[in-house]
Amino acid sequence: MADGAKLQRSLLLLLLLLGQSWFITGQLYDYHYIEQKKSWTEAQEYCREHYTDLATISNMTDMKRLNDSAKNRKQSAWIGLHSPEDGNRIWHWSLPGLELNESEVAWGNDEPSTKEENCGAIRKNLTLLDLSCHDKRSFICYDERNKTQRFFFINQSMTWLEAQSYCRENHTDLASGPDQLKDTQLQQLLEQEIYHAFIGLYRDTWRWSDGSSFSFRHWRPKSYISNKYIPYVMVEENGRWQTTWNSIPRKPFFCYDDKVILVQLNLTWEDALYYCRENHRDLVSINDLNDQRWVQEKVKNATTEYVWTGLRYTCTLDFWFWVGGEVVTYQNVDPGQKGDHCDMSGAMQRAGKHKWFKKNDMNEFNFLCSEW
Repeated sequence: MADGAKLQRSLLLLLLLLGQSWFITGQLYDYHYIEQKKSWTEAQEYCREHYTDLATISNMTDMKRLNDSAKNRKQSAWIGLHSPEDGNRIWHWSLPGLELNESEVAWGNDEPSTKEENCGAIRKNLTLLDLSCHDKRSFICYDERNKTQRFFFINQSMTWLEAQSYCRENHTDLASGPDQLKDTQLQQLLEQEIYHAFIGLYRDTWRWSDGSSFSFRHWRPKSYISNKYIPYVMVEENGRWQTTWNSIPRKPFFCYDDKVILVQLNLTWEDALYYCRENHRDLVSINDLNDQRWVQEKVKNATTEYVWTGLRYTCTLDFWFWVGGEVVTYQNVDPGQKGDHCDMSGAMQRAGKHKWFKKNDMNEFNFLCSEW
């Protein structure tokens, strides 16, 4: 009887935590196509007043969603990418969601060499060099869907942009990131008689209007990768990106509306939950890799080492769940943790790879609310 009463109390607590949100799901951000024609700067002001900002695009899924929001569009439209006059060239990985740490880039001697060489290649000895993006070279693709062969050496000469397009259309992307470049399968490919091959490394001066650091680009073939004298970007009717010299031509534009809010208050998990439900909708849920990448961009601005999410452990029923009602299907838990204990909830690490950590509910951290 005592056990039954305990289970009943646990179920009531679980229902309380889930609130009114069971089975409700949604996107963490929405795109809005605005048909009014404005300059890039005017469009930026409009989006910041009525939504969050000009559209930020973090991956191909975002591109599809953006295109779907304006299916009958007949002309190019502004997005939030621009090149500030004082912008420095920054190195990025081509694969969306990978953050580049300069200390992990294994440059060869005297590399990177010049400011005019903005695309990366790899040698047999695994050191990297920079080349002109307009050079034509062989390249290495990465395929995350292929469980037996993750890397493919493409013995065709293409520019870096052409190589990127080929890999994205036929695999996943150009080989990117230190973990991939150290993979034994990739090393075996490099043992072939090649001098060097393009990989998913590039640098540019482009910045997103909202200040986020997403490295995803979707240029039209033969477009500029980086040129501070051509400072604005528009999406053409076919979805590819093109640069333009100035923002004077008035065009329609895309805004986005962010549904994720980083709250820089230090609260326990339970207090954070009540705060979100009183002021927004709920603590945030992370349901796939795209959600993870979007949320971790917010977490970088936290003032605590960890940030509370809506992930909760029920001790009596022995499982993890999202308080928004979603089943935990995607996971990014740090592998070094052992065991589950009562009074634990999930927090994302601000730095590093933004893994999830099991933390006692009484810790006081910043937290993430959602609006959807």
